[in-house]
Parts: sequence; structure tokens; C-alpha cells
Amino acid sequence: MAGETPVPPAGVRADADRAIVVAGTAAHHAARDLRHISVDGLNEALRAIAAHLTVRTGAVLAANAQDVRDAREHGLAGGFVDRLTLDETRIAAMSGQLHALAQVPAEPDSTTIRDLPGELELRERRRPVGVIGANFEARPNVVVDIASQLIKSRNAGVLRTGSSAIRSAALLVDEVVGPALAAAGLDPAAIQLVRVPGRDSAFALVRHPELIPLVILRGSGDSTRALAREAAMHGVRTLAHADGGAVIYLDESADPALALRLIEQSLDRLGVCNRLNLLLVHGSIWGSILPPLTALAQRLGISLSLPPHEHRLGHEWALDSGAEATITIAPAASADDAAAIANAETSGLAASIVTSDDAAAGRFLDGYAGTGAFWNTTPRLLDGFRLLSVPETGINVDVVPGPRGPVTFRDLYLRQYVVTPKTTA
Repeated sequence: MAGETPVPPAGVRADADRAIVVAGTAAHHAARDLRHISVDGLNEALRAIAAHLTVRTGAVLAANAQDVRDAREHGLAGGFVDRLTLDETRIAAMSGQLHALAQVPAEPDSTTIRDLPGELELRERRRPVGVIGANFEARPNVVVDIASQLIKSRNAGVLRTGSSAIRSAALLVDEVVGPALAAAGLDPAAIQLVRVPGRDSAFALVRHPELIPLVILRGSGDSTRALAREAAMHGVRTLAHADGGAVIYLDESADPALALRLIEQSLDRLGVCNRLNLLLVHGSIWGSILPPLTALAQRLGISLSLPPHEHRLGHEWALDSGAEATITIAPAASADDAAAIANAETSGLAASIVTSDDAAAGRFLDGYAGTGAFWNTTPRLLDGFRLLSVPETGINVDVVPGPRGPVTFRDLYLRQYVVTPKTTA
């Protein structure tokens, strides 16, 4: 039936499930070390990963170059290849983020909430989940991003990436993350990588709540939603990053030079979720902004999808193979109208207003319900490191209580209430 998840042959599913059980079991045993190591020890592990990454840069680049060659030979789209590619600049950024994360103070293990009758004290404790799974697109840098967040939060992990990135990911786990953990006195098995290619291993990852009770899901909307449904059927909780696509609204008082500069800044990478996807323009400036915008688009190699549209306004171009270099342009009657369009037509990832009118900005920021709202700046800021100075595991756009926006190590814990006799100074 339409909408149902295809069921793989029994043998294929068994192989994928077996691989997940082996990885989950190894990570489960290794998680014990993480619970007891000191905060300094955790941070030393992060610095060790950065050091090993620097030493092994040549090997990482060689493995990644082969992945990129294979992707191009298979005709994969430019945006996909961009996400897959590592270079010395990106590796240096990965190392810098690890050092920055090591400097971030750890969250308190216990916080006093209040006194209770009978000379009792209520405290809230943060406890690690244990083992967290992560399914993500073919982006090798995400291996290190997620591994670092798990280690910082005292969790082990089972990582599964797109088939095109397995070679790069395996080298990062085997020759960078694992040896660094060992050098810091931790079990290198704490970070596992699933080596079975194909979607079967992704579905297997969300079927084992006894080993992997929480899974971070990233990727295209349809595949992530299918995995979330499978997880729910098996009692596995998920933090899902299914859809992206940022919005910029040019209000009638927008400074044209600023508007064009922010548009260009929001299109620096076309394969990422927080790139400009939908440009809303106040009707009063439509005629004046369109010529310079068209010139900018031609210079950047961007196609403009103008009214009337044959697609939903929030169509996510980053996931449209072969058409990634496109943005949608549509009119908006006011700041309130722009916020309503962004709420109704997009995933609710991020939206920015460009205006010199404080009142209009206030109405837009109050009206937009997404995870990140911005004024006179690029929505590309909705990124864990750029916004919070901490790498992210993904961006959660769910409209339910819990971690929302960039998910970092601070969100990867279980809350426990503890009542004890009140302590006296």
C-alpha cells in the first residue's frame, strides 16, 4: 500500500539487525567507562580526537577523495557531493570545534530544586542515556560532530551514515576517534560505526530499544519520517531532523544593499538545511528589488522560481537533485503575512526579516513560530557552532516540549528526581 515502508528480504534484514546488535552491545559495555571518567578526562578525550585528526589529515583526505570520486562517477548531484567533501579547511574547522567544545563547562550533575516537608531535599540529577544511535546523511564531518557530543554527554553511540560516506566515516572512527579514546583511557568501542550499507541498516538501528533507546535522525524528510514511524512501532525514541529550508523576508523598509548581502551569505552552501530556500518580498519593493536580485542570482549561478509556482512555496531545493541551485521568490503583504507564510509553508527551521522598521520586526519575530527567528542577519546562523559555539547533533524542529533547534550535548541526558534528607552546611 502507498505510504508503507518496504520490507526487505528476511536475510537482508537479519544481517542488518545482527550488525546493529553487535555494535549496540559493544557500545553498551563501553558506556560504563564514560559514566565514571572525570570531566577533565572527557575534555582530554576531545582534545585527543582533535590531535589525531590533525595527524591523520592526509589519510582522511585520501579516503574522502575516493568517496567523492565514486559519488561523481555515479552521477550524484552537486549539493550531495559538497556535503560529502572534506578538505583541509573543513578538517581544521572540525579540529577547532573539538578544542572549543573541550573548553565549554560541563553541565552540573545535580541541581537542588527545593526543600520538602520532613527535612527532605529535592534535587534534579542529569543521567546519561547510555547508548544513543544516530542516522545521518553522507557527511563525514558529522561523524566527529556527533561523536564529540556523545562523549561530552557521557553517552556511547552507534553511528550510521549514507553509503557514499562509509569509507571516510570508517577511517575517522578507526584511525581518529577510536585511538583518541584509547589514548584518553576510554574504551574505543564507545563509538561504533555501522558498516552495512543500504537502508536496511538504518531501519535496523531504530528497532532495538533495549540497546539503543534513543536515535538521532537526520536526512531527507521522507526517509527520516519513515524511520521515525519505524522507531515508534518498536518503542525507540527519536530526535528527528527531517526538513529544512530557511526563509528571508524583505520588508518594505529593507535596505537593498543589506538585503542582497544577506541573500548572498545565505547561499554560500547549497546542500545544507539552513540555506536560503524561500525569499518573501513586500509587494511595494518587488519591482525595485527584482533587477538587482536577478543580477546577483546570475552571478551566483542561482535560478529563481518566480510566481506562479507549480510547487509548494516551501519546497526544499537542497534535497531536489539537480535543482539545488534554486530559490523560490514569492510576495508577502506585510511582516505578519510573511510570518504566517513561513509558518504554513515551511518546516519551521529558521526565518529572517530584513527591515529598518522596529515595529515590523517585532511583529515578524512574534508571529514566526519556528526554531530560529532573526532580524537583519542571515538564517544560516541557525547552526550549533555558529549560534551556540558548540557542535550539534542536528536541528530538531518538532513542535513538542523538549530540545528544539540545534541539539547539543546539553540535551542528551535523562532527568531524574532524587529526594534525600536535607543536608546541613
